[in-house]
Amino acid sequence: MMLPMGELILIRHGETEWSRSGKHTGRTDLPLTEAGRAAATALRPALAARHIAASFVSPASRAIETAELAGLTGAKVDPDLWEWDYGGYEGLTTDEIRTQRPSWSLWQDGIIPGDAAHPGETAEEVGARTDAVLGRIRPLLRDEDVALVAHGHLLRVLTARWLGLAPDDGKLFRLDTGTFSTLGAEREQSVISSWNLPSAGRQHAAG
Repeated sequence: MMLPMGELILIRHGETEWSRSGKHTGRTDLPLTEAGRAAATALRPALAARHIAASFVSPASRAIETAELAGLTGAKVDPDLWEWDYGGYEGLTTDEIRTQRPSWSLWQDGIIPGDAAHPGETAEEVGARTDAVLGRIRPLLRDEDVALVAHGHLLRVLTARWLGLAPDDGKLFRLDTGTFSTLGAEREQSVISSWNLPSAGRQHAAG
């Protein structure tokens, strides 16, 4: 018989100016918009109803502020929850990138190196970071929930790895700003138990 298991709660931070305009936001530290703060605050009742054993948050201020507004005031900062480092594509929209690389896709084509602050990462490198996160939190999920507050692409890769898929299969999971999702298990199988709810606004942007 499978031991009781809590759920892994995934929270994508609220809206920023760059996520609203579709700019790739990796390591650039931006605050939430008013809409982003409202969406984060709206998550508080759902989280208060859960038995959360521990919570972890990206070092980015947009994630930390989301955690605080959502009621996760004791969340521990985990550097492995930083967003994908987009390298030379930091701050650019997909349409802008495609003026130089038509039909470009982050998942298939990757990024180009940037400056010293944005050297860039491959999907496999992001996957290795999410594997490290999952390795640390799985023991905490024996009986209670664990919450992660982080970023769109990072959480999509983490979900793929939870399911035993390749990092670039994160492309299958749309994830909007200000959303609440849960990962769990059915017998021995890792599953998605809920996804992308609630959402204060549908955003396709990265970061």
